[in-house]
Amino acid sequence: MRFLKETNIDFLSMRRFGFVISGSFILAGIVSLLLQGGPLLSIDFTGGTLAQIRFEEAPDIAKVRSALEALDVGIGEVQTFGTPNEILIRLQVSQNAENLTTELKAALQAQFPGQSIDFRRVETVGPKIGSELKGKAFFAVFTAIIGILIYISIRFELKFAIGAIAALIHDVLITLGVFSILNYEISLAIIAAFLTIVGYSLNDTIVVFDRVRENMKLLKNIDQETIFNKSINESLSRTIITSLTTFAVVFILYIAGGEVIRYFAFAMIVGVIVGTYSSIYVASPVVFLWQQRMTPQSK
Repeated sequence: MRFLKETNIDFLSMRRFGFVISGSFILAGIVSLLLQGGPLLSIDFTGGTLAQIRFEEAPDIAKVRSALEALDVGIGEVQTFGTPNEILIRLQVSQNAENLTTELKAALQAQFPGQSIDFRRVETVGPKIGSELKGKAFFAVFTAIIGILIYISIRFELKFAIGAIAALIHDVLITLGVFSILNYEISLAIIAAFLTIVGYSLNDTIVVFDRVRENMKLLKNIDQETIFNKSINESLSRTIITSLTTFAVVFILYIAGGEVIRYFAFAMIVGVIVGTYSSIYVASPVVFLWQQRMTPQSK
């Protein structure tokens, strides 16, 4: 059963418009990253301490800061987390979690007497470990992209690999740019989301490329632009069904999954939308243009 009946959309004629849209989003993200001095990294990469604390009643953030300043623990950020009576504290220091919890609880209890204060989570990462994790995260993304380039070059041809890599880099750059513009942190969970986005986008792109390759063998007397458009239209129903079902799952995770998984789900939402778009308006046009450039034009 097909979600869409036969369509005949001229996707490649809209490739310039697609490139302008993609370029605008990527440029906005790069400008945001430059203005902020790079992405906002979590303590996973920078080192420090993260404490999630629940109060009996919604606390005054100014009083929380005052209590922390008295301890001289290098306050990074204090914000509400999920509900008004729950806060997240990021500290620049790394020390024994048990000792830090005792000190924080005593200071906050003095500032908020009579309130029940519950430490839900305390995580500490040393600066050396954070630096190592940063390097490993970059290496994981880079290795995945190189591995994909090699696989598709063998499975298809180099021109298809170039198109797939262009789409993957496009997806990661836009997702990273959105996080920078919204001032969301990049944590290990978000790196996992990036790798998942790479896999999802690649899967959709390969389906389109496989149909292109089949049609190139079957329709040898038809021009390349028609073959690409026909292949995208033939796989459009499958693309939309896959994207909608995946989007539904990650959207529910974003709404009901809680604060801990919310940013991961948000990254996946952006990735599913951008990945679906890129398989049609980035990967295929790049392969088409590459082939046009490499194929001698008859006079």
